[in-house]
Amino acid sequence: MAAPINLSNLVLRPNEGTLGRPIRVRANLFRVLQLPDQQVYHYDIVVEPFLPQQKMRALWQLFEQTYPQIVGNAKSIFDGRKNVFSIAQFALGQAQAQAFPVDVANHFALGRGGKDTMFNIRLKLASSINMQELAEFINGRSSCTPNCLTESLFQMVLRPGTVITSLFVLQKASCLLPYFYLMHRLISALIGNMFVNIDTSATAMHESGPLPEIAAKILNKRSLNELRMGIADRDMVLLTRLLRGRTIQVTHRGERRISFKITNVAGPANQMTFADLDGNRMLVSDYFLQKYNRRLNYPFLPCVVVRKDTFLPMEVCEISPGQRFTRRLNPKQTAEFITATSKPPQVRFNKINQGLNLLQHKNNPYLEEFGLNVNQEMEVVNARLMEPPRVAFGQSTILPQPNGWNLQGKRLKQPATLKSWSLVNFAGAIPLEAVQRLIREMIITFTGLGMTITNRNPPTLNADPQGNIERTLKESWMNAGRQAQAEPQLIVCILPNLGSQLYGEIKRITDTVIGIPSQCLQSKHVANAKKQYCANVALKVNVKLGGSNHVLNHGEIPFISNQPTIVFGIDVSHPFPGSNAPSVAAIRLQARTEIVSDLSNVVVQLLRKFYQKTGMKPHRMLFYRDGVADSQFQDVMTKEVSAIRQACASLGDGNFNPKITFVVVQKRHRVRFLPVNRSDADRSGNCLSGLVVDTHIVHPFEFDFYLQAHAAIKGTARSAHYYVLYDENNFDANSLQDLTFKLCFSYARSTGPVSLVPAVYCADLVAARARLHRPGGDWSETTMTGDTGEMQAQMAAYATVNAKIQDTMYYM
Repeated sequence: MAAPINLSNLVLRPNEGTLGRPIRVRANLFRVLQLPDQQVYHYDIVVEPFLPQQKMRALWQLFEQTYPQIVGNAKSIFDGRKNVFSIAQFALGQAQAQAFPVDVANHFALGRGGKDTMFNIRLKLASSINMQELAEFINGRSSCTPNCLTESLFQMVLRPGTVITSLFVLQKASCLLPYFYLMHRLISALIGNMFVNIDTSATAMHESGPLPEIAAKILNKRSLNELRMGIADRDMVLLTRLLRGRTIQVTHRGERRISFKITNVAGPANQMTFADLDGNRMLVSDYFLQKYNRRLNYPFLPCVVVRKDTFLPMEVCEISPGQRFTRRLNPKQTAEFITATSKPPQVRFNKINQGLNLLQHKNNPYLEEFGLNVNQEMEVVNARLMEPPRVAFGQSTILPQPNGWNLQGKRLKQPATLKSWSLVNFAGAIPLEAVQRLIREMIITFTGLGMTITNRNPPTLNADPQGNIERTLKESWMNAGRQAQAEPQLIVCILPNLGSQLYGEIKRITDTVIGIPSQCLQSKHVANAKKQYCANVALKVNVKLGGSNHVLNHGEIPFISNQPTIVFGIDVSHPFPGSNAPSVAAIRLQARTEIVSDLSNVVVQLLRKFYQKTGMKPHRMLFYRDGVADSQFQDVMTKEVSAIRQACASLGDGNFNPKITFVVVQKRHRVRFLPVNRSDADRSGNCLSGLVVDTHIVHPFEFDFYLQAHAAIKGTARSAHYYVLYDENNFDANSLQDLTFKLCFSYARSTGPVSLVPAVYCADLVAARARLHRPGGDWSETTMTGDTGEMQAQMAAYATVNAKIQDTMYYM
């Protein structure tokens, strides 16, 4: 029986890495030059009766003015909810708790419905924060992480008087959606110092303005008159989905610009009725004429619902500005957004420096009050550029250039054979001649890479994208098998729009119903089928058919080649904000939680498959886990490593005890790097592939590092942050960093290193694909109430991958 494992502490840093050429990089981190040395007191605050958060700060300021003898002369910091920090101890008596009345009459408006002007504030000393503990921690003299309140305090000192985490500093407009640049600010305790991380990003916004005009744009109408004949049901669904939750202001009350939130979209104002005070039914359009003497110009437009049975005509509503677009952008919007907002690193870093002035650290009296002083220059840190591995193809081995390799003159490592396949053309406007040219170019490219195509004239079917997709695909599958007299291997589909629901329906049917790999092509590439495009398609098709595109040269990764080893990738795919749909964890569905439920059974299945294919049990297991925030490290390690160990113990005679290493991969951080010397940059100005940083700006003593494995094509490169939670394989810094970097060259779909370990990429692809495995497609566009019954019903609708392709890379 295996010895009990210690899951109470994270792995300590074994050493600093030395592999690679030393360079210097600039990080968007600003050193805190001076830390407070006095005690800071933390107070709990309770306000009765209830007061909305946006009014709480005004109430606290009034309290400070009313009771200076209690709070003293020191400036206090209030988070707008229930926490107050001060360097002065409040005069709350021996019990360190007291209640105070505050009358807000004549000081600020309570808003609609506010009647009580007298509020009761109860203050209680919660704790005192010893800043010496923080100094001990960042200098590595204490393994005790500072109280989380310390970090909360510093975040509030940096931005007093506001509860937002981003600052709007620049607005631009695109032809589809407006977008804002945001400044993000976060303070962290790293080696030897506190650092302020400042970054800029762009976020899409909902368009603001008159609601009728916005509704017409959503429905792709040139004028409102096109809606006089009514709105189709499918357009009403689209309108409801994009307007629900938006904040509007009404224009029919003069200067009283009352705000509401849209909860639904209803019928036209000249058809919708409601019960008046006498219980009589009344048309919405008649009510506005009678009540406000306003004859509607567009009574045929839908009403928006803002409360139960409260209807507002669209023409009296305006979408309020500053509302973030939280849904998934369509492909056209995504392409435009990336083009408009992707900035080279030098431009981004210049914006950060400009943002530093806007954030006004120099003029922040709270920084001075609490004894904080922030450097105005970005931190320059030591980094290294690691050497790439040699990559083996069918008949050659290469040493990749920083930007990868091309496939010209190369043969795939293990090219597959394609005997039985068919093609479905869902883009009806494409002539047959263009489809045939595409097939010929694909065959030439595939065979040039070493693949064997025995059927060079696959059956082709033209199909209606609005028709019965399942019947069409089954017919195509039968045509392929009938012509080749063999089990069909592949269905190629030409799509009119890759981002349409058609793509999701094709994948659901081929993955779960028929059990055959499918390859979707964008119609824009068909008319002029280029060799490079066909080569990229070949990389996907070859691995879907069981082939191998390239491998790392023998001996490049001894950790894997010297002993039987499995590398796992784990990812949890969550729906977009605003949806209550379930989360998907790589190959299974689960309720909305970060911890992977039933991980033990999943690992057991994969271990059995490993044994069936190799005849060996793995001696080592390396897990790369995506999507875990710092605050979840301990919980994820405790539960998931325990589940993995439980899976191992359940196999064989109970003595199966492989060595486990569990590493978290974070890609949603805001640390960016800029090479100090131009010679260390690529053509885009980014750091070269292979950048690793594991000193100065990492955890004071835990095992983490930043790795930029890829060459950024556009914008500013974002490195991956690797954090070792658990390690029985006794990695040192060099061995884990080298292994992780070299693994990034093994992604089958790429002709160069990718930004994340491919096991994580594959887990992400599987989890994303699983969202399509239910009738109706992507859950991110599904409206749900979120109750347990509906969640279980949605999970029950999820279909498993057909057994015929479960062990293939169908998701590539």
